[in-house]
Amino acid sequence: MTDTPSAPRAPFDRPEGLDSPIVPKIIKWASRANVAVYRATGGLIGGTWRIGSAFPRGVPVCLLTTTGRKSGLPRTQPLLCLADGDRVILVASQGGLPKNPLWYRNLQADPQVGVQIRRNVRRMRARTADPGERAQLWPRLVAMYADFEKYQAWTERQIPVVICDPAP
Repeated sequence: MTDTPSAPRAPFDRPEGLDSPIVPKIIKWASRANVAVYRATGGLIGGTWRIGSAFPRGVPVCLLTTTGRKSGLPRTQPLLCLADGDRVILVASQGGLPKNPLWYRNLQADPQVGVQIRRNVRRMRARTADPGERAQLWPRLVAMYADFEKYQAWTERQIPVVICDPAP
């Protein structure tokens, strides 16, 4: 052991333990609980995220239902969302983890998704924003939830922005 103090952490340094195998398990458990409460209350509880940079004002949460690319079963995740006219914008950040979330891989395999905002459920078609769309949307997403900027700094992958358009 040395008595050398550790260097101060930069504001966007990746937190220790983020790659622990328990982190995805915690995310999965918390997501399941949020989905159950959201559905039971029509989003009255669980429909606003107030953690991190969302405190105290809150950021809207939607439920995204994809089809499992291997199982073929519906998979629902609570996600922060940005309403953009009749579109819904999502971010596949997974808290800055190194891999894209499973829900993102599911919608790549089958872009037909369900999006629930409060009690309103819509069929939509999801797609990854092209570079120009991402450049236009990313500042709005960071303005909505500043932690997205940290998450991008914590990972080497470019965090995908997903645009959900009303299904034809």
